[in-house]
Amino acid sequence: MKKFVIERNLPNAGNLSPEELRAISQTSCNVAVQLGKPYHWVQSYVTGDKIYCVHIAESEEVVREHARLGNFPINTVSEVKAIIDPLTSNGLM
Repeated sequence: MKKFVIERNLPNAGNLSPEELRAISQTSCNVAVQLGKPYHWVQSYVTGDKIYCVHIAESEEVVREHARLGNFPINTVSEVKAIIDPLTSNGLM
């Protein structure tokens, strides 16, 4: 399984109501089950006009299929090659 960061342009995303965010979340979870393939939505970050999502899937094609079935915008999909954090500076990876 691979980890992906997905950028979704969504004007006024930062102004979505809790109910709208709940509906988006429910759709994403339902579509993940419908895929019939290993798929895990980790979390998403909502900003002013974008949503950045972290998903785990077998391939970029599966990520794009999830977006298509959920009718989610998808602007870029990038496979995560490494993760760094403050501990990386100490050589504690």
